[in-house]
Amino acid sequence: MVRYSEGPSVEVEVEVAAPPEDVWPLLCDINLASRFSEEFQGAEWTSDGGPVLGATFRGNNRHPQVGEWSMPCTVTAFEPVSVFEWTVGDVADKTARWRFELTADGDGSRVRFAAEMGPGPSGLTPAIAAMPEREEEIVGRRLREWEDNMIATVEGIRSSAEGTG
Repeated sequence: MVRYSEGPSVEVEVEVAAPPEDVWPLLCDINLASRFSEEFQGAEWTSDGGPVLGATFRGNNRHPQVGEWSMPCTVTAFEPVSVFEWTVGDVADKTARWRFELTADGDGSRVRFAAEMGPGPSGLTPAIAAMPEREEEIVGRRLREWEDNMIATVEGIRSSAEGTG
């Protein structure tokens, strides 16, 4: 059974016909995904310095069943031209963790986009509490929504980096 408290995750990846140094700025643009995701609406830095380890921003989202919400995010891993990761909510009891990994792949790049939910409270928490017998279904549906938006995001990154979108 898929349990929220166990940190279920999803990962997608794409090959990009552009070198890592051309793809990297796209991964660090906290607003780029808003062009491709149905849920993510954009973000704004709440600390100075942009994408660096420990920097903070506020992400804004919208979902037809939940409405609109904002969450604080903290950059929890940052290795230039390699890793950009942020944790949503309380770093010690995260709501979610999102991570881009970028590697050279021949003349191009490989972008891996991963996300992990829980164990901290999120919008799923009340639904799971109200219907614990449906936890696996609730979590599975949410992971599929994440995956759909993540695929759209990496495809958008690819088309942006390759100059086709």
